[in-house]
Amino acid sequence: MGVDYYSVLKVPKTATEDDLKKAYRKLAMKWHPDKNPNNKKEAEAKFKQISEAYEVLSDPQKRQIYDQAGEEGLKGGMPPPGGASYGFGNGGTAHSFRFNPRNAEDIFAEFFGNASPFGGMGSMGGMGGGRTGRGGPFGDGMFGGFGGPETMFRTTDGAQGFRSFGDTTSQARKAPAVENKLLCSLEEIYKGSTRKMKISRMIADASGKTMPIEEILTIDIKPGWKKGTKITFPEKGNEKLGVTPADLVFVIDEKPHDTFKRDGNDLTMTKKVSLVEALTGCSFSISTLDGRALNVSVSDVIHPGYEKVLSKEGMPVAKEPGRKGNLRIKFDITFPNRLSSEQKAGVRKLLGA
Repeated sequence: MGVDYYSVLKVPKTATEDDLKKAYRKLAMKWHPDKNPNNKKEAEAKFKQISEAYEVLSDPQKRQIYDQAGEEGLKGGMPPPGGASYGFGNGGTAHSFRFNPRNAEDIFAEFFGNASPFGGMGSMGGMGGGRTGRGGPFGDGMFGGFGGPETMFRTTDGAQGFRSFGDTTSQARKAPAVENKLLCSLEEIYKGSTRKMKISRMIADASGKTMPIEEILTIDIKPGWKKGTKITFPEKGNEKLGVTPADLVFVIDEKPHDTFKRDGNDLTMTKKVSLVEALTGCSFSISTLDGRALNVSVSDVIHPGYEKVLSKEGMPVAKEPGRKGNLRIKFDITFPNRLSSEQKAGVRKLLGA
């Protein structure tokens, strides 16, 4: 398998996105060349390896290829999962997934910014190639706009609507990835869905002359995906002579829902009941995320903090097809504003108080 990226970051194969970020922060700070002026060559090699490991494992597509075929498959041009290829549109030639590691300093800058966190120990330029400010990485508007089924508005600076990380002035380096949030409803994430995104970008010929093209990108949202899941379209940024185009990355975000909230793989909701229903039991119906009418009956006494748990009625578990979390129903008990003397006496009698 070549390099074991999990061992490099000292994380298990089940590591979450947060686990990977924590591991990267710790190791990158330890091995940054600016922090190791007396051992710079070894530190630089380790720092590059740590950055490459984080880049691969934090990207679902790259991680899947790596898990299936190892470093050789990742760097050898293995097609992306599902056999999809990404063409250039308007008669361009399609190509398989190609992994070109990003500059290690660009990844470091995403976490810590451009200013050196080590005081006067270095210039943050020890990895080769100068760095400028945090402006857009595409200079003269390399990234166009979106239109069609879903729209990202075209802007004069070419980057508005996206977050761009880092900057680069070196030749033959890869432009930093461009990210944009993809808002999804809970229904879409529960059932899975397909989005069509129309992008406009610039492509360059051998002489460096650029021309605009439009493409339709298809995003297959899998059931159970969580907020923060990344979908990467390799090298779908603008082309520029001497610079490998940026990856276009969409990051899943969840829209608020009127009834349900997500808690990991579980769903939670709050049901209002009267004091009488809380004491004597109640029945009600819930409309599920896949459109079913779910009938619920509670015979227990509903006390403060009580939850009704319905197993396997939560969100699908993305990595375990067929498995679902639970639906946890909380209750908001409505008390009467006042009771008459007769009602109070009746309650005392009934409750034996």
